[in-house]
Amino acid sequence: MTRHAVLGAGPVGRAIVNSLAQRHIDAVVITRSGTEVPGATTQKVDVRDTDALATALAGADVVYQASQPEYHRWPQEFPALQASVVNAAKRSGSTFVAVDNLYGYAPSTKPLTEDLPQAATTRKGRTRADMWRALEAEWKAGNLKVTSGRASDFFGPFALGSQVGERFFGTLVAGKKAETFGDPNALHSYTYVVDFGEALVRLALDERSLGRAWHVPNASAITNGEFLARVAAIAGVPANSVRRTAFQLRLAGLFIPPAREIIEMLYEFEHDFVVDHSAYAATFGDHGTPLDESLAVTIDWFRQHAKG
Repeated sequence: MTRHAVLGAGPVGRAIVNSLAQRHIDAVVITRSGTEVPGATTQKVDVRDTDALATALAGADVVYQASQPEYHRWPQEFPALQASVVNAAKRSGSTFVAVDNLYGYAPSTKPLTEDLPQAATTRKGRTRADMWRALEAEWKAGNLKVTSGRASDFFGPFALGSQVGERFFGTLVAGKKAETFGDPNALHSYTYVVDFGEALVRLALDERSLGRAWHVPNASAITNGEFLARVAAIAGVPANSVRRTAFQLRLAGLFIPPAREIIEMLYEFEHDFVVDHSAYAATFGDHGTPLDESLAVTIDWFRQHAKG
Protein backbone atom coordinates (compact mmCIF):
# COMPACT_ATOMS: atom_id res chain seq x y z
CA MET A 1 0.00 0.00 0.00
CA THR A 2 1.33 3.41 -0.99
CA ARG A 3 1.88 5.67 2.00
CA HIS A 4 2.94 9.30 1.99
CA ALA A 5 4.14 11.23 5.04
CA VAL A 6 3.52 14.98 5.28
CA LEU A 7 5.64 16.91 7.75
CA GLY A 8 3.70 19.94 8.88
CA ALA A 9 0.00 20.83 9.11
CA GLY A 10 0.14 24.33 7.65
CA PRO A 11 -1.51 25.48 4.43
CA VAL A 12 0.89 23.59 2.16
CA GLY A 13 0.71 20.39 4.19
CA ARG A 14 -3.09 20.52 4.09
CA ALA A 15 -3.09 21.14 0.34
CA ILE A 16 -0.83 18.11 -0.15
CA VAL A 17 -3.19 15.96 1.92
CA ASN A 18 -6.15 17.10 -0.19
CA SER A 19 -4.38 16.15 -3.42
CA LEU A 20 -3.41 12.76 -1.98
CA ALA A 21 -6.97 12.13 -0.79
CA GLN A 22 -8.29 12.77 -4.30
CA ARG A 23 -6.02 9.94 -5.44
CA HIS A 24 -7.00 7.67 -2.52
CA ILE A 25 -3.39 7.65 -1.30
CA ASP A 26 -2.94 7.09 2.42
CA ALA A 27 -1.38 10.11 4.13
CA VAL A 28 0.00 10.57 7.61
CA VAL A 29 0.60 14.10 8.93
CA ILE A 30 3.53 14.32 11.32
CA THR A 31 3.81 17.34 13.62
CA ARG A 32 5.22 18.16 17.01
CA SER A 33 1.76 19.14 18.26
CA GLY A 34 -0.24 16.24 16.79
CA THR A 35 -2.48 18.60 14.79
CA GLU A 36 -5.26 16.69 13.07
CA VAL A 37 -5.85 17.27 9.35
CA PRO A 38 -8.98 15.92 7.63
CA GLY A 39 -8.13 13.18 5.16
CA ALA A 40 -5.03 11.96 6.98
CA THR A 41 -3.96 10.07 10.06
CA THR A 42 -1.84 11.89 12.61
CA GLN A 43 1.43 11.18 14.40
CA LYS A 44 2.99 13.36 17.07
CA VAL A 45 6.75 13.53 16.46
CA ASP A 46 9.34 16.28 16.68
CA VAL A 47 10.98 16.18 13.23
CA ARG A 48 14.24 17.34 14.80
CA ASP A 49 14.41 13.96 16.59
CA THR A 50 15.92 11.93 13.76
CA ASP A 51 15.48 8.54 15.43
CA ALA A 52 11.83 9.13 16.27
CA LEU A 53 11.15 10.50 12.79
CA ALA A 54 12.88 7.55 11.10
CA THR A 55 10.58 5.23 13.04
CA ALA A 56 7.53 7.26 11.97
CA LEU A 57 8.66 7.19 8.33
CA ALA A 58 9.17 3.43 8.22
CA GLY A 59 7.22 2.14 5.24
CA ALA A 60 6.58 5.60 3.77
CA ASP A 61 7.17 5.85 0.03
CA VAL A 62 7.36 9.65 0.09
CA VAL A 63 8.05 12.32 2.68
CA TYR A 64 7.02 15.93 2.01
CA GLN A 65 9.18 18.34 4.00
CA ALA A 66 6.61 21.06 4.73
CA SER A 67 7.73 21.86 8.28
CA GLN A 68 9.77 24.91 9.15
CA PRO A 69 10.97 26.99 12.09
CA GLU A 70 9.61 30.44 12.83
CA TYR A 71 10.32 32.88 10.01
CA HIS A 72 12.85 34.89 11.99
CA ARG A 73 14.74 31.73 13.00
CA TRP A 74 15.44 30.30 9.55
CA PRO A 75 19.25 30.81 9.41
CA GLN A 76 19.71 29.42 12.91
CA GLU A 77 17.34 26.43 12.76
CA PHE A 78 16.22 25.51 9.24
CA PRO A 79 19.36 23.71 7.97
CA ALA A 80 19.50 21.43 11.03
CA LEU A 81 15.79 20.69 10.76
CA GLN A 82 16.19 19.67 7.13
CA ALA A 83 19.25 17.56 7.93
CA SER A 84 17.22 15.61 10.48
CA VAL A 85 14.52 14.89 7.91
CA VAL A 86 17.09 13.92 5.29
CA ASN A 87 18.76 11.46 7.62
CA ALA A 88 15.43 9.94 8.59
CA ALA A 89 14.35 9.68 4.94
CA LYS A 90 17.62 7.98 4.03
CA ARG A 91 16.97 5.31 6.64
CA SER A 92 13.42 4.69 5.42
CA GLY A 93 14.24 4.91 1.72
CA SER A 94 11.50 7.52 1.23
CA THR A 95 11.54 9.93 -1.68
CA PHE A 96 12.20 13.42 -0.31
CA VAL A 97 9.98 16.22 -1.67
CA ALA A 98 11.20 19.65 -0.60
CA VAL A 99 8.60 22.38 -0.14
CA ASP A 100 10.66 25.32 -1.37
CA ASN A 101 10.37 28.92 -2.48
CA LEU A 102 12.20 31.40 -4.70
CA TYR A 103 14.36 33.11 -2.10
CA GLY A 104 17.51 31.30 -3.28
CA TYR A 105 17.77 33.35 -6.46
CA ALA A 106 19.38 36.77 -6.64
CA PRO A 107 17.12 39.65 -7.65
CA SER A 108 16.50 39.46 -11.39
CA THR A 109 14.99 41.76 -14.01
CA LYS A 110 13.99 38.73 -16.12
CA PRO A 111 11.43 35.97 -15.43
CA LEU A 112 12.82 33.43 -12.99
CA THR A 113 13.74 30.04 -14.42
CA GLU A 114 15.12 27.00 -12.62
CA ASP A 115 18.51 27.24 -14.33
CA LEU A 116 19.34 30.52 -12.59
CA PRO A 117 22.09 30.14 -9.98
CA GLN A 118 21.24 30.01 -6.31
CA ALA A 119 23.02 33.31 -5.70
CA ALA A 120 20.82 34.96 -3.10
CA THR A 121 22.04 38.09 -1.34
CA THR A 122 19.61 37.95 1.62
CA ARG A 123 20.04 35.99 4.84
CA LYS A 124 16.97 33.83 4.32
CA GLY A 125 17.79 33.45 0.64
CA ARG A 126 21.28 32.17 1.38
CA THR A 127 19.76 29.73 3.88
CA ARG A 128 17.38 28.39 1.24
CA ALA A 129 20.17 28.17 -1.35
CA ASP A 130 22.46 26.26 1.02
CA MET A 131 19.63 23.88 1.89
CA TRP A 132 19.00 23.09 -1.77
CA ARG A 133 22.71 22.54 -2.39
CA ALA A 134 22.75 20.08 0.53
CA LEU A 135 19.85 18.14 -1.01
CA GLU A 136 21.45 18.21 -4.44
CA ALA A 137 24.66 16.79 -2.97
CA GLU A 138 22.75 13.89 -1.40
CA TRP A 139 21.13 13.15 -4.77
CA LYS A 140 24.41 13.28 -6.68
CA ALA A 141 26.01 10.97 -4.11
CA GLY A 142 23.21 8.46 -4.63
CA ASN A 143 22.07 8.74 -1.01
CA LEU A 144 18.59 10.19 -1.49
CA LYS A 145 15.83 10.40 -4.08
CA VAL A 146 14.94 14.08 -3.99
CA THR A 147 12.96 16.72 -5.83
CA SER A 148 11.87 20.26 -4.99
CA GLY A 149 8.79 22.34 -5.78
CA ARG A 150 9.35 26.11 -5.66
CA ALA A 151 6.43 28.48 -5.17
CA SER A 152 6.10 32.24 -5.08
CA ASP A 153 4.21 34.14 -2.38
CA PHE A 154 1.15 31.98 -1.88
CA PHE A 155 -2.45 32.55 -0.90
CA GLY A 156 -5.46 30.37 -0.24
CA PRO A 157 -7.15 28.41 2.56
CA PHE A 158 -5.20 28.39 5.85
CA ALA A 159 -2.50 30.69 4.41
CA LEU A 160 -2.58 33.15 7.30
CA GLY A 161 1.07 34.13 7.59
CA SER A 162 1.75 34.78 3.91
CA GLN A 163 2.46 38.29 2.61
CA VAL A 164 -1.04 37.97 1.12
CA GLY A 165 -2.55 36.15 4.06
CA GLU A 166 -4.58 37.23 7.08
CA ARG A 167 -3.39 40.85 7.04
CA PHE A 168 -4.32 41.12 3.36
CA PHE A 169 -7.38 38.93 2.69
CA GLY A 170 -8.62 38.81 6.28
CA THR A 171 -8.68 42.56 6.78
CA LEU A 172 -9.92 43.38 3.29
CA VAL A 173 -12.95 41.08 3.38
CA ALA A 174 -13.78 42.56 6.79
CA GLY A 175 -14.03 45.98 5.11
CA LYS A 176 -10.71 47.22 6.50
CA LYS A 177 -7.46 48.20 4.82
CA ALA A 178 -5.34 45.41 3.36
CA GLU A 179 -1.65 45.42 4.22
CA THR A 180 0.45 45.75 1.05
CA PHE A 181 4.11 46.10 0.14
CA GLY A 182 6.20 47.61 -2.62
CA ASP A 183 5.20 49.16 -5.92
CA PRO A 184 1.55 48.67 -6.92
CA ASN A 185 2.63 48.79 -10.58
CA ALA A 186 5.21 46.00 -10.29
CA LEU A 187 4.27 42.63 -11.78
CA HIS A 188 4.18 39.69 -9.39
CA SER A 189 3.57 35.96 -9.70
CA TYR A 190 1.32 34.67 -6.91
CA THR A 191 0.92 30.95 -6.14
CA TYR A 192 -2.43 29.44 -5.15
CA VAL A 193 -1.65 27.03 -2.32
CA VAL A 194 -4.03 24.40 -3.72
CA ASP A 195 -2.00 24.36 -6.95
CA PHE A 196 1.18 24.13 -4.90
CA GLY A 197 -0.05 21.02 -3.09
CA GLU A 198 -1.13 19.39 -6.35
CA ALA A 199 2.23 20.13 -7.94
CA LEU A 200 4.17 18.60 -5.05
CA VAL A 201 2.14 15.39 -5.31
CA ARG A 202 2.71 15.20 -9.06
CA LEU A 203 6.44 15.61 -8.47
CA ALA A 204 6.35 12.85 -5.86
CA LEU A 205 4.58 10.41 -8.15
CA ASP A 206 6.75 10.91 -11.24
CA GLU A 207 10.44 9.96 -11.19
CA ARG A 208 11.15 12.44 -13.98
CA SER A 209 11.07 15.05 -11.23
CA LEU A 210 14.06 13.65 -9.36
CA GLY A 211 17.38 15.42 -8.95
CA ARG A 212 16.20 18.96 -9.62
CA ALA A 213 13.88 21.77 -8.57
CA TRP A 214 10.72 22.84 -10.40
CA HIS A 215 8.68 26.05 -10.45
CA VAL A 216 5.09 25.11 -9.68
CA PRO A 217 2.22 26.54 -11.76
CA ASN A 218 0.91 30.05 -11.19
CA ALA A 219 -1.71 32.15 -12.90
CA SER A 220 -0.25 34.82 -15.17
CA ALA A 221 1.69 37.53 -13.36
CA ILE A 222 -0.36 40.55 -12.35
CA THR A 223 0.57 43.90 -10.82
CA ASN A 224 0.35 44.17 -7.06
CA GLY A 225 -2.25 46.89 -7.45
CA GLU A 226 -4.37 44.83 -9.81
CA PHE A 227 -4.21 41.85 -7.44
CA LEU A 228 -5.67 44.07 -4.72
CA ALA A 229 -8.32 45.44 -7.09
CA ARG A 230 -9.35 41.95 -8.25
CA VAL A 231 -9.72 40.69 -4.69
CA ALA A 232 -11.76 43.73 -3.69
CA ALA A 233 -14.02 43.46 -6.74
CA ILE A 234 -14.74 39.77 -6.16
CA ALA A 235 -15.29 40.37 -2.44
CA GLY A 236 -17.51 43.38 -3.13
CA VAL A 237 -15.53 45.70 -0.87
CA PRO A 238 -13.52 48.90 -1.45
CA ALA A 239 -9.91 48.35 -2.55
CA ASN A 240 -8.51 50.13 0.50
CA SER A 241 -4.97 49.39 1.59
CA VAL A 242 -2.06 50.60 3.67
CA ARG A 243 1.40 50.18 2.18
CA ARG A 244 4.02 49.11 4.72
CA THR A 245 7.48 50.65 4.38
CA ALA A 246 10.82 49.27 5.51
CA PHE A 247 10.87 51.89 8.27
CA GLN A 248 7.48 50.77 9.59
CA LEU A 249 8.50 47.13 9.47
CA ARG A 250 11.71 47.91 11.32
CA LEU A 251 9.73 49.58 14.11
CA ALA A 252 7.23 46.72 14.25
CA GLY A 253 10.13 44.28 14.36
CA LEU A 254 11.14 45.62 17.77
CA PHE A 255 8.07 43.86 19.15
CA ILE A 256 7.23 41.30 16.43
CA PRO A 257 10.46 39.62 15.20
CA PRO A 258 8.95 38.19 11.96
CA ALA A 259 7.99 41.71 10.83
CA ARG A 260 11.58 42.85 10.45
CA GLU A 261 12.35 39.71 8.43
CA ILE A 262 10.08 40.95 5.65
CA ILE A 263 12.37 43.91 4.98
CA GLU A 264 15.07 42.04 3.08
CA MET A 265 12.42 40.41 0.88
CA LEU A 266 10.70 43.67 -0.12
CA TYR A 267 12.58 43.66 -3.44
CA GLU A 268 10.15 40.97 -4.62
CA PHE A 269 7.35 43.55 -4.48
CA GLU A 270 9.30 46.68 -5.38
CA HIS A 271 10.24 45.39 -8.83
CA ASP A 272 8.76 42.92 -11.31
CA PHE A 273 8.90 39.41 -9.84
CA VAL A 274 7.73 37.03 -12.56
CA VAL A 275 8.08 33.25 -12.42
CA ASP A 276 8.42 31.01 -15.48
CA HIS A 277 6.93 27.56 -14.83
CA SER A 278 7.06 26.34 -18.43
CA ALA A 279 9.48 23.49 -17.63
CA TYR A 280 7.06 22.04 -15.08
CA ALA A 281 4.07 22.55 -17.37
CA ALA A 282 5.75 20.77 -20.27
CA THR A 283 6.53 17.75 -18.10
CA PHE A 284 3.67 17.43 -15.62
CA GLY A 285 0.89 19.60 -17.07
CA ASP A 286 -0.20 23.18 -16.46
CA HIS A 287 -2.93 22.85 -13.83
CA GLY A 288 -2.83 26.40 -12.50
CA THR A 289 -6.25 27.52 -11.30
CA PRO A 290 -7.65 30.64 -13.03
CA LEU A 291 -6.94 33.61 -10.77
CA ASP A 292 -10.52 34.78 -10.26
CA GLU A 293 -11.54 31.25 -9.26
CA SER A 294 -8.73 30.88 -6.75
CA LEU A 295 -9.39 34.34 -5.32
CA ALA A 296 -13.09 33.55 -4.88
CA VAL A 297 -12.29 30.36 -2.95
CA THR A 298 -9.80 32.24 -0.78
CA ILE A 299 -12.22 35.07 -0.03
CA ASP A 300 -14.91 32.56 0.92
CA TRP A 301 -12.49 30.73 3.23
CA PHE A 302 -11.45 33.92 5.03
CA ARG A 303 -15.08 34.93 5.48
CA GLN A 304 -15.93 31.55 6.97
CA HIS A 305 -12.95 31.81 9.33
CA ALA A 306 -13.28 35.48 10.24
CA LYS A 307 -12.21 36.34 13.77
CA GLY A 308 -14.92 37.49 16.11
